[in-house]
Amino acid sequence: MDTANFKHLSVLPNEVLALLDVKPGAVVLDGTLGAGGHSNLILQASSPDGLLIGLDRDQDALKKAGEVLAGYGDRAILRHANFSEAPQVLNELGIDGLDGMLLDLGVSSYQLDEVERGFSFRNDAPLDMRMNRQAGITAAEVVNEESVEELTLIFKKYGEERWSKRIARKIERVRENEPISTTLQLATLIQETVPGGMIPGRLHPATRVFQALRIRVNDELEHVAQGVEQGIDLLKSGGILAVISFHSLEDRIVKNIFKHRANPCTCPPRLPMCACGKVADVEVLTRRGVRATQEEVDENPRSRSAILRAIKRL
Repeated sequence: MDTANFKHLSVLPNEVLALLDVKPGAVVLDGTLGAGGHSNLILQASSPDGLLIGLDRDQDALKKAGEVLAGYGDRAILRHANFSEAPQVLNELGIDGLDGMLLDLGVSSYQLDEVERGFSFRNDAPLDMRMNRQAGITAAEVVNEESVEELTLIFKKYGEERWSKRIARKIERVRENEPISTTLQLATLIQETVPGGMIPGRLHPATRVFQALRIRVNDELEHVAQGVEQGIDLLKSGGILAVISFHSLEDRIVKNIFKHRANPCTCPPRLPMCACGKVADVEVLTRRGVRATQEEVDENPRSRSAILRAIKRL
């Protein structure tokens, strides 16, 4: 990989830094390192002796971030791992609590733009979609091996695709004659199957299916739920977890976990006082979620769908 081509604008950088409230000497974990943009800002704010632990399941991203953060020396500790593996990484490093943690969810601009990764249907490429290319099943394996019922569920659950069953049945008919192995092969199949799919100017009908396959291949929603719950538990008292989501499925998980941890009481509303004994261990810092300014959206269109939420550990 030529890391000179790895370009990625970090979304909501000022808002993230303000919410994390990074102080000199802080220990912060960036669970989705990417090209190191957010981490660079965190290391600046935590100087001269703050520590940044950066995780990413994509080795290309890890290599680029290593170059970007090289000047910080041993203040930047980078590991090839999913953010849901943060407890194990911190245990190995002998770190027993965090002052802050950041998760920037979803797929990066680089991953979308790197044709061979198969995340996008703008160009023809192998149907891969793995964030960690050293492990896991590919999107092609899912498309060619799962049943019609399972594909329908994947497209509906992870892509909220209206025509899930029709698309799954068409996939079954096509793959009987030849495997579906490239992005354009699948995108064209979907375009020809969905009513109105050939009308120019509309959202490409393959968009939701590609999102669904990416989420399924990388088990994204399972890792989000696990990573957010564990992230809260890893914080010191007063520590802050900030999470950036890019679609409603991710954001709903984050919002619900934050809401539950801030108000875990299960007592009926009619009871005059709590009897369950469950108490809040976080304070929600972003009631409505923080969105990008129009200025940032103009500069970085990807930020349009970003929602930033944060909690403070009590």
